[in-house]
Amino acid sequence: MVEKVITLDNVSLIDFLGVENNNIKEVAAAFPMSKIISRGNEIRIKGTTPEITRISDIMDSLIQHYQKYGRVTHENVQTYLGQSGIQTSSGTGIAPTLPDDEDVLVYGTRGIVVRARTDNQKRLVEAAEKHDLVFAIGPAGTGKTYTAVAIAVRALKNKEVKKIIITRPAVEAGENLGFLPGDLKEKIDPYLRPIYDALDDMIPAEKLKFYQENRIIEIAPLAYMRGRTLNNAFILLDEAQNTTPMQMKMFLTRMGPNSKAIITGDRSQIDLPNRQKSGLIESVDILKTIKGIAFVELDGRDVVRHRLVREIITAYEKAGQ
Repeated sequence: MVEKVITLDNVSLIDFLGVENNNIKEVAAAFPMSKIISRGNEIRIKGTTPEITRISDIMDSLIQHYQKYGRVTHENVQTYLGQSGIQTSSGTGIAPTLPDDEDVLVYGTRGIVVRARTDNQKRLVEAAEKHDLVFAIGPAGTGKTYTAVAIAVRALKNKEVKKIIITRPAVEAGENLGFLPGDLKEKIDPYLRPIYDALDDMIPAEKLKFYQENRIIEIAPLAYMRGRTLNNAFILLDEAQNTTPMQMKMFLTRMGPNSKAIITGDRSQIDLPNRQKSGLIESVDILKTIKGIAFVELDGRDVVRHRLVREIITAYEKAGQ
């Protein structure tokens, strides 16, 4: 008998092993002559060399599946067993093939499938594939931020970049930061909540915690970007309409080698003090002739929130606000 140990690094065990380790039990049932034991983040395989080789190949496929989609289901296990010629509990040696995922950006948590849902969101995805710097401008609810986060997460999962940095200016929407309780982080976190919500949909909690603890994913106010050069990173600037021209220039000059950036903003929701020009508006005028920079405009047709949101936006546009 030969023994092999597979260590599951940066893996949500419940999402990989299944409830009560049922995924591994399914693999073990397909190889009754071998012994497969799951303890913590280790899987121990005991058996003959040929069987261990086959089991290892299946486990490698399941690990790659998890890294891509964020979870492994009972059906996934049967698929990989079937593709390896193993008789599955469905009674056939060939399980269904995996679905075509050409237009899927991220397979997220809780079975969420994230893809571009409108024509302009698809244009945003295409622009990000072809350009290192993209401006995505449109009203609330058009999926600018959510789509941008999904594009960045996909790039990280595909190892196109080494980290994601997401930032936004901490500008009050008619409120005052000074009156909020807590330290600076606690004051600013509510402004970053939409980013956390998007990431929660796309990355399992344990893996997201690991990414943040190891600074693979950073979420910070724009002021923290000063003086940094960001290499091999996907950088997102959200709520860019609330940057000053100086802040926008500072952000744009942070890009280092092998970096990509998406800037999102809404011209109709500028919360800067009166007479303060928006860095987003100014940068669009200044940079519009530079090759390699893409500008994607989203509108009411891209609203994916409640149906009333689209009508509200249209009403305000008609009122000139």
